[in-house]
Amino acid sequence: MMADARRAHSAGSAPKRAADSWKRHIARQLKQRDLAQKIMFQDVIRSYMVLLEKFKQKDQITRRLLGSAERCLPDSVSKNSSEMAVVQHEDQVTYLQKIGRELAYEVVDLQKSVRIKDSSLVGQRGRMSELKRRLGAVESECRSLRARVAEVQEGNRALKREYDSLLEQHRRMDETYRREEVRGSELLEDLIKGKELAAESMNSKNERRVQARAATLKKELETAVKKKVNIDIGSGNTQPTKRGALKEEVEEKAEKRPTRSFRMRKRGSSVSSLEEDLCVPVGVCVVARVPAKALHVLDAHELGINAVKFSSSSKLLATGGTDRVIKVWDIKAGRMHSRGTLGGSNEGITSIEFDPTGTKILAASYDNSALFWKLDDCVPKLTLTGHSRKVTAAKFKCSLRQVVTGSADRTVKIWDLHRPACIRTIDVSSYCSDVVCSEYFIVSGHYDKKIRFWDSRASSCTQEVPAQGKVTSLDISLDHRQLLTCSRDESLQVMDLRMNNARMSFRADGFKCGSDSTKAIFSPDGSYVTAGSADGAVYIWNVNSGHLETCLSDMHCSSINAVSWSLSGEFVVSVDKSRRAVLWSDI
Repeated sequence: MMADARRAHSAGSAPKRAADSWKRHIARQLKQRDLAQKIMFQDVIRSYMVLLEKFKQKDQITRRLLGSAERCLPDSVSKNSSEMAVVQHEDQVTYLQKIGRELAYEVVDLQKSVRIKDSSLVGQRGRMSELKRRLGAVESECRSLRARVAEVQEGNRALKREYDSLLEQHRRMDETYRREEVRGSELLEDLIKGKELAAESMNSKNERRVQARAATLKKELETAVKKKVNIDIGSGNTQPTKRGALKEEVEEKAEKRPTRSFRMRKRGSSVSSLEEDLCVPVGVCVVARVPAKALHVLDAHELGINAVKFSSSSKLLATGGTDRVIKVWDIKAGRMHSRGTLGGSNEGITSIEFDPTGTKILAASYDNSALFWKLDDCVPKLTLTGHSRKVTAAKFKCSLRQVVTGSADRTVKIWDLHRPACIRTIDVSSYCSDVVCSEYFIVSGHYDKKIRFWDSRASSCTQEVPAQGKVTSLDISLDHRQLLTCSRDESLQVMDLRMNNARMSFRADGFKCGSDSTKAIFSPDGSYVTAGSADGAVYIWNVNSGHLETCLSDMHCSSINAVSWSLSGEFVVSVDKSRRAVLWSDI
């Protein structure tokens, strides 16, 4: 029963405690409000209390004075004085009441201002709480950003360390590369010098051997000529004496003596004998036909094409480009059909030349060499090395046993294909862009705006002819009477080799040399000259009239590097920097 009573007592006391708590809460809030308002009006209340205190003191003093005056003065005077004091006192009371009312008005006004300030204070507290909340969010964001900045700075420091290590590694590798490059250039120079020395030694030995054999043969022939020959007239028969027998023996020795070309064939590096080279005649057309339309357009190489050449039969075409190969094409039914690819060059091809038989190809390369192929073998038979910079041109001489190369190393070299070796080096004072050969002289074009004529037997410069600009190409007519030059002043010039003077200059609106190696050529009959322009058009001029004959356009989308005219006069092929080849004809 006592437990039940305690539970009942606790159950009854719980609502009482809840009621007391909210009452206490309200009382606490009222006290806080009184304190807040009392603090604001405390100065006014204090002044009011001081004023009341002074009023009381003054009232007491006045009453004391009146009492003492009444005791000292006669009754009439005291009565009058007391009346006067009462009047004064009433006036003072009235004045104090007036002041009290004014103070009460001020208290009311102050209370109103307090309420206004309280409301503004509540709004400011709300804004302050909002600002505190936003400040907290900004501080948290600032902390996160600082943490992010710290991470980024740490990442930057790591990247900086990695960059410094890579930079140091690159510096070491660059130093190693430079040392190896210098070493490689030194090794290359030593190799070139060794090859030059070996070639000079071989050349000198061969020349001494040939001279010795010629001297021996001459001596034997002179000895044989001095011998007397007896002729038996009566019998009608000629009997050789000892002198005749000796001469026959010498001739027999000369026949039995192995020639150089035979020995080269035995070694497997022979090109061909002179008789083989001259057995196929070269046919030349009587009248060349000016092309009018494109028969076939194709992307002939993987990269830009630098050179193009027809064979003497006009049925084969060779193109060479910066993709390091030469492609051979059959011209059938007005189309180009791939026949094969000749490889072996380490860099791009700069020029191409067919031999008169149409079975061999000579090409110049960016890898400082010239290469020689037979069409039945894709591997070069010969590689002529000795230039220190790219070879810009390689041409057969009229003997076909020798070739001439021009290079950017300011030299022109003559090579013997049967040795094979360089038999003569001509030093020039300028970059050689192209060469052409005649029977007795070599012509070279240069970047110093000069055309030089060289005596191929003495390797001496016989004449220098100034050009209008840097010479980009040379071509000689089939009758070896006219020389065509193309230069960077956007013009072509034809020179009469018999008179050694410029005969005619060819220009056209829109024609512009696209590079320092733009090729211009004669037509097979020498009646026209043609060249490709930087705008992708082929320009053809009439040599006799000097006027522009035609302009073939809309087939190339980049600068044309070279053109070739078939010896039959039927086709023209143009090639450009964007690997495109176009076959033109008048059909």
